[in-house]
Amino acid sequence: MRLEISKIVEEMDVPPHCRTEFTTKQEEQLHAQGSADYFLTSGDKIRFFFEKGVFDKNGDFLVPRENSVNKIGHALHALNPVFREVTHSPQVQEVGRLLGLGKPVIVQSMYIFKQPGIGGEVTPHQDATFLHTEPIGRVIGFWIAVEDATEQNGCLWFIPGSHRAGINRRMVRTPPGTFPCTQFLGEEPNYKDDNFVPAPVPKGGLVLIHGEVVHKSKLNNSLNSRHAYSFHVMQSEGTKWSPDNWLLPTLDLPFPSLYRG
Repeated sequence: MRLEISKIVEEMDVPPHCRTEFTTKQEEQLHAQGSADYFLTSGDKIRFFFEKGVFDKNGDFLVPRENSVNKIGHALHALNPVFREVTHSPQVQEVGRLLGLGKPVIVQSMYIFKQPGIGGEVTPHQDATFLHTEPIGRVIGFWIAVEDATEQNGCLWFIPGSHRAGINRRMVRTPPGTFPCTQFLGEEPNYKDDNFVPAPVPKGGLVLIHGEVVHKSKLNNSLNSRHAYSFHVMQSEGTKWSPDNWLLPTLDLPFPSLYRG
């Protein structure tokens, strides 16, 4: 995966809205709209999302290309042969069966870089906020450490037992033609830092993330990156995928079965 992602980054086309300098409010709104559209239509594509401050006013890189990307998503599992093989590997399928998942489908995937020195903080959240199902609790995150994840380079932190309290907010699509394209219903509480427990894992380790557990990761101030490959699986039997979700299956990419070869 590490070698394959290097090839993808080397060949990536940076979307114009990422490279543009904005001087007027109207231009800033167009940039925001372009960013939102780029994100909302990424469910069946491989797209690039960058760290803040990696481009100068002319749209040129201020850092090496390989150190500029925050994440790549959201259909690596379907469109790239290396990541498709990992996602449907016998080991992953066995985990699904051990979890009792009868008809699991893959809803999205992403490669997260957590760049050295600039890897951004991920604030406390629940995955069900962004990937909502009825009933709730039918989504599980598979998080594979491509490099060692330590407390120094931004490993995951969890609040034990927080998955039992339900969800606090939801991100939903707004009606077509309105801006912004998404909004939050409800608010995320202010969590005490003392409630979080770190979950460092070595390269190759797997973390399973319940859709309602509260988790976060801190800034990466170290000299080491913290690459990870993550994808989310939904137990589709008896489950409704919310039509208000930012991510929707498409004709080109219906959610594929985890157990597909």
